[in-house]
Amino acid sequence: MLSRGVRPLKQLSLLDLLRMWAAITGLALVAAFFAAPWLGARSSPMLPMLAAAIAGFELFLFTQDIWLKRRGGHG
Repeated sequence: MLSRGVRPLKQLSLLDLLRMWAAITGLALVAAFFAAPWLGARSSPMLPMLAAAIAGFELFLFTQDIWLKRRGGHG
């Protein structure tokens, strides 16, 4: 504990940082896809594919976390 009862922040691992950036990038791509018609621009057909790929990456890691917690280890 630090002064006045403040707990130190948990240091994020490299995988946690990668997941965070993937989530931010996916949200930005989805926002760009839905904002393009609203702004009168034509969106690229690659945007939904990129967002789906990032969502698949996140879904895989999420289910892997659940599986590892349920199994009780990493082996």
